[in-house]
Amino acid sequence: MTHLIESSTVVHAAMPRSTEPDTIRDPRWAAVVARDRSADGTFFYSVRTTGVYCRPSCGARLAKPANVQFHETAADAERAGFRPCLRCKPDQAAPVAVQAAMIAAICRVIESADGPPSLVSLAARTGLSPYHFHRVFKSVTGVTPRQYAAAHRARRVREQLASTVKTVTEAMYDAGFNSSGRFYESAADTLGMTPSEYRSGGEHNTIRFAVADCSLGSILVARSERGLCAILLGDDPDALVQDLQERFARATLVGADREFEQTVATVIGFVEQPSSGLNLPLDVRGTAFQQRVWQALRRIPAGRTMTYAAVARIIGSPRSTRAVAQACSANAIAVAIPCHRVVRTDGSLSGYRWGVERKRSLLERERARRK
Repeated sequence: MTHLIESSTVVHAAMPRSTEPDTIRDPRWAAVVARDRSADGTFFYSVRTTGVYCRPSCGARLAKPANVQFHETAADAERAGFRPCLRCKPDQAAPVAVQAAMIAAICRVIESADGPPSLVSLAARTGLSPYHFHRVFKSVTGVTPRQYAAAHRARRVREQLASTVKTVTEAMYDAGFNSSGRFYESAADTLGMTPSEYRSGGEHNTIRFAVADCSLGSILVARSERGLCAILLGDDPDALVQDLQERFARATLVGADREFEQTVATVIGFVEQPSSGLNLPLDVRGTAFQQRVWQALRRIPAGRTMTYAAVARIIGSPRSTRAVAQACSANAIAVAIPCHRVVRTDGSLSGYRWGVERKRSLLERERARRK
């Protein structure tokens, strides 16, 4: 009897430990639990008890973590002996990919049209109702068809104005604007300046700036006639000035005077204590999608965080998680547009253009002031 007990003990000690804790800690498991469609194609998972493999978004009953394995590709899952799920069909093109290809084709139609096509005509090309098409287009691109057309016209007019051959009027009509009044009404938001100023490279724009020190290192504050156009953080003051020069290549950059020093002091006070708010206008320049992301970021309370995926859902574009991250990295107005409050799904910090340590420091001081 004693011998049998000892043998049992040895066998028990040699058994592998449950894989459940490792599975639960894997960020991919969170995507499976959430049935996250944005994760489709990035990995697959299989279930030992059923012998099938699925997409992360599969609507089948959730398996026990101990029975789940992750695979990089569908081919990896099949080589491991698993067969494709009949419900989510992971061996076929994902519905997300099919929709993305369809919308990409529609984007080319919009770009090649002389003017903005109607919603009805675009929907007819896809076989969807206008309402459904509008929802799908926005979920894939992050903007509506009308906003995409406007952004494309803005891009075209910038390209046309860069030409030394065409007049402003010619550039306007070539870009698809049918009304000069509408064009000039939107020029400030589209170009950040008048068409003539944009054509000259912004050389008639005056931007005041100054570099100072704060608890996060060096800080550059710049303001145009419309408002703050840059708050840059870094370790090298010269690099910050060079960044500003590249952003406004032909604008007139004016060093700080006594009046502007008060603006800089206000911004530094805000950086040190973001919860105090910043009562200064911003000159925010970006695409329609970036503007929507940045507006959403400004609604995140100090001391709180939100995931990239959550921001994508808030702006009505749940599949645009990566585009949200790109919009955050394109932000040139630190803290005032608080991209430091956006984190990964697992809560980890990444993607801050001014360094993860600065991001951590900003969040820590904001959380401390909330207590």
